[in-house]
Amino acid sequence: MKKTTLLLAILLFASPIVLAQKTKSMQLDAMIQKGMTDWEIPGLVTVVVKDGETVFQKAYGVKNLESKAPVDEHTLFTMASTTKAIVCQALGILVDQGKLNWTDKVREHLPYFKLSDAYLTEEARIQDLLTHNLGIEQADLLWAIDSVSTKETLNRFAFSQKTYPVRAGFDYNNIMYAAAGEVIKAVSGQHWTTFVAENIFEPVGMDDAVAKSADIFKKGNYTTPYLNDLDDGIIKVDYNLSDQIGAAGMIWSSMSDVTNYLKYLVNDGVVGNDTILSKNTFDYLFKPHAFVTDASFYPTQQLTKPNWKTYGLGWFQQDYRGEKLDFHTGSIGGLIAICGIIRDKNVAVYVFANMDHAELRHAILYKSMDLFVFDDDSRNWHEEVFELYSRFKEQEKDYYRKLRDEKVPDTKTTLPLEKYEGEYSHPMLGKVTVKNTVAGLIINFNDFLMLPIQHWHYDTFMSTKENPYRAQIDFNFKIGTDATVKSFDAFDETFTKQN
Repeated sequence: MKKTTLLLAILLFASPIVLAQKTKSMQLDAMIQKGMTDWEIPGLVTVVVKDGETVFQKAYGVKNLESKAPVDEHTLFTMASTTKAIVCQALGILVDQGKLNWTDKVREHLPYFKLSDAYLTEEARIQDLLTHNLGIEQADLLWAIDSVSTKETLNRFAFSQKTYPVRAGFDYNNIMYAAAGEVIKAVSGQHWTTFVAENIFEPVGMDDAVAKSADIFKKGNYTTPYLNDLDDGIIKVDYNLSDQIGAAGMIWSSMSDVTNYLKYLVNDGVVGNDTILSKNTFDYLFKPHAFVTDASFYPTQQLTKPNWKTYGLGWFQQDYRGEKLDFHTGSIGGLIAICGIIRDKNVAVYVFANMDHAELRHAILYKSMDLFVFDDDSRNWHEEVFELYSRFKEQEKDYYRKLRDEKVPDTKTTLPLEKYEGEYSHPMLGKVTVKNTVAGLIINFNDFLMLPIQHWHYDTFMSTKENPYRAQIDFNFKIGTDATVKSFDAFDETFTKQN
């Protein structure tokens, strides 16, 4: 029998359900391929699970543009902030073991835990570490410009200010998840990475996963992070290995891993005959625990128009077409992820890619839900999401244009460059050294982040984009009445010069 005749026979006798699923897979695949071209994404993974079965699973493109090595089912990508859901599950296991309650005070397990507000220090509960609404300002600069231990990071976080009454707002806070990782260690006697590996990775079948990002180099078969720069196009960026806040987003895993992870999620925390989490605890993770403000939610709300937006334990939540959608993105230095689940329909989606803020991930999430939950292919999600985020790209271009337009030409610094040299400090963010070299001033944050800066105008200097964050950062030096440098402002913070 000829191949074409055999294929026709198979299609004729295939069930309508199988044919419908194949059609949906082809529709999703076509959108992904078009989206990868428009977003210029080197490599991507998508998995969709429905009723415990894999209905879509595909790896696209390359993990490295130079080697052209293809992405495969075992290529490691960062889970980034989708890690948060796993950390919450780990705490849930301790709840099931009777070693922890969600409402335990944090200081019962971490006596050294301290916040800038005395009442919040004593009132903070385990659950508050996970819901971004305790009332303390986020402080990502702690790990962006330094690399001290988790405990020292938390000690410094005590300087972060209270911004609203307890549980009366929403401010996304990675450092609180670092504290959650320390709680796991204090209660279980194991580092959170070991606890997660033994209690979640192993039973779920996440055989490739690593919980310490620095371990990916020993593991091998990992992707390369990329960024699409406004001026330079696609460039390779540094790996972010901030394991001191690892519980907030440093797990790496593969397509094989997340396929098994999604099956575990749609099966309510059960794998085969193993109950990883009790039904009550698993359900508790997905209950709404905090209201999310418009400003703190995703721009895709302009397209999905949710009636409500909340946060569970490691999950953003919204209504979508009459169903409750739990989801979370992950973004860290040239790599992205998204995980979403409509529990009432037993459909879950996971996406990895190695292009910074490639928001095709949102289009894949909603397209997958449309196809496999609602049997609907009417909406061009890639086109809508691409247009939405293109407007943000234009705003970024406008920002840099305005920056250049506002530069005052032919100005000089108030003092000779050597007068700007010296030691500066910030109570939370550590020590900074400013040094004058033949190439200009160099700013050294905590012997971790070093930025050459160039005179911009008056006493303002500007970094180039040759830094891990590919951003121009301005440094405004303040001169006292005694004609000496007193401080500089950067990142909306003030660093004071030491005598």
